[in-house]
Amino acid sequence: MPVYIWKGVNSYGDKRKGTLEAVNEVAARSQLKKIRISPTLIKEKPKDIFENIAMFKPKVTGKDIVIFTRQLSTMIDAGLPLVQSLEILSGQQENATFKKVLTEIKTDVETGSTFADAMKKHPKIFDNLYCNMIDAGEVGGILDTILSRLADFMEKSMILKKKVKGAMTYPVICICISFVITTVILIFVVPVFSRMFADFGSALPVPTQIVVNISEIFKKNFMFIAGGIFALIILFKKIYSTEKGRKQIDILSLKMPVFGSLIRKIAVAKFTRTLGTMLQSGVPILDSLTVVGKTAGNKVIEESVFRVAESIAEGRAIADPLEETGVFPSMVVQMINVGEATGALDTMLGKIADFYDEEVDQAVENMTAMIEPFMMVFLGGLIGGLVIAMYLPIFKMASVVG
Repeated sequence: MPVYIWKGVNSYGDKRKGTLEAVNEVAARSQLKKIRISPTLIKEKPKDIFENIAMFKPKVTGKDIVIFTRQLSTMIDAGLPLVQSLEILSGQQENATFKKVLTEIKTDVETGSTFADAMKKHPKIFDNLYCNMIDAGEVGGILDTILSRLADFMEKSMILKKKVKGAMTYPVICICISFVITTVILIFVVPVFSRMFADFGSALPVPTQIVVNISEIFKKNFMFIAGGIFALIILFKKIYSTEKGRKQIDILSLKMPVFGSLIRKIAVAKFTRTLGTMLQSGVPILDSLTVVGKTAGNKVIEESVFRVAESIAEGRAIADPLEETGVFPSMVVQMINVGEATGALDTMLGKIADFYDEEVDQAVENMTAMIEPFMMVFLGGLIGGLVIAMYLPIFKMASVVG
């Protein structure tokens, strides 16, 4: 179906623009009339030769989904029908990939499908958590409230992810810079000094000789070294893609000094926030735990959550099996026990999530404060050591001449 670019004025006199799909220009004008837009320009969008190639399609980001969720919640709360809301949002969507998805969802809903089922056809964009909560909202007749909670949940999750990524950016950049600088020195700088030292006619100092030997090995075998590093990365990904390999790596990650504690706190914050949001939205606890387990991001946490779900299915309370996993801190277990006993489990989970969000913030700040001086010492020691090793023969020669 052709896509039309349009510009127009709404009933309040505000200028608007966007794109929409229609059989022809007459149908496009009819669609704009339905949403009270007086068009000033309508023209068919030129064909994009790359539109059917996956690698050239724009990706749908978390921010795109949050904005869509928030806008849809506002529209439904204002009394607009779901189909009309989807039509408006798909029409003003600038991301071509997301626009196509929203158009397909709108078509499915028009033909009798539920909103949740229509979304489940696009698992790469709308995950199990999103679809289950939408399903609960439709059944309970509180879709606008559920969408608002989803938007809040996704925004908090994005903030948490952004903080963690921000903390990891500095050391990764430092390591990459140190690798590039060391490679340049070993391949281009050290050989120049090495040729100069060959004319001295005397044995080089041990540090200098070690650096020269490393430089020769690095220069002669650079392609093999680079290939080896690339192969190790591929091997790691392949091992992590298996159930057993992923579990072992996730166990080690939880036991790492500094990082292990941070990973555990992030997992607890994510678990409590997700489970609390789903329970508050009316999703049954077993379904909620199944979704939470699949989105845990850590195989150890995932298996622990599934064991908890099995225990609850057998009639047990949630606190005891949580404690038996040994993954969740005793404070979390006790607070969940109190929340379950008082009938306010969803509220208690929200409070735990807020507490651990602050814990993650503090842990990230402490880790950043600790990593910065360590990386400065590491970089200074590495680059400084190479420079000193290269100048030792010159200092020795100067002392002999003196």
